[in-house]
Amino acid sequence: MSDKVLVQPGTEGVREILLNRPDRKNALDLEMYEALVVAFAEAAADPDVGALLVHGAGRAFCGGNDLADFLRNPPTGETSPVMRFLRTLLDFPKPLIAAVEGPAIGIGTTMLLHCDLAYAAKDAVFRMPFVQLGIVPEAGSSLLVPAMLGHRRATELLVLGETFDGEAAAAYGFVNAAVPASEVIGLARKAAARMAALPPQAVRRTKELLKAPQRDAVAEVVGIEGAAFMERLRSPEAVEAMSAFLEKRKPDFKKLAAG
Repeated sequence: MSDKVLVQPGTEGVREILLNRPDRKNALDLEMYEALVVAFAEAAADPDVGALLVHGAGRAFCGGNDLADFLRNPPTGETSPVMRFLRTLLDFPKPLIAAVEGPAIGIGTTMLLHCDLAYAAKDAVFRMPFVQLGIVPEAGSSLLVPAMLGHRRATELLVLGETFDGEAAAAYGFVNAAVPASEVIGLARKAAARMAALPPQAVRRTKELLKAPQRDAVAEVVGIEGAAFMERLRSPEAVEAMSAFLEKRKPDFKKLAAG
């Protein structure tokens, strides 16, 4: 297991996963995706785990993907750790809870669409800057966000990449509630413990029923998005956008058109 992803026993049947890369705002690299797939699988298989809680170290939830790592090690197919993690989110059988403080960027926001409960700090920062990076949405967000918010608001978030805070995230439905930052983890732990105390098979079956109407459609969209995402990662636009971000300069897409 990676020291960037810490598995903590927690209490009352709750296992905790801590994204532990605070110097990079817990941005996910290939190693972390691999560790998350393993951690989720172990939690799913362990009968003593009644709920799984995900949170981040250092006043950050997840700063999205590590762009330098993505440029070096782009996902290339369904068996890549990134795609396996997205499938894991989709089909995780037990209650999944998130506690969000600080930035939740890209996958840090879209993974919340697959959580059963989520809580955020009022001053948390959410953004899905896929288009700005020359890529496309992932994790089924191109289906789930319009279903939640309608086409026009989804366009604001997924195309313009507008930033929103914890209170807006609660209003939009990405999280259940927005509270002061000092209360987030405690609230999430209490909710996870309540979940873990319920009859586990009844919880599992109810979760399946809640997700069933959209499950196949979301799974199909995750695959379609994934193929487009991987294609876009190799595009000149994405390379320019990500390189510009890493070099702290403004991207120049006109030179691509000229070429």
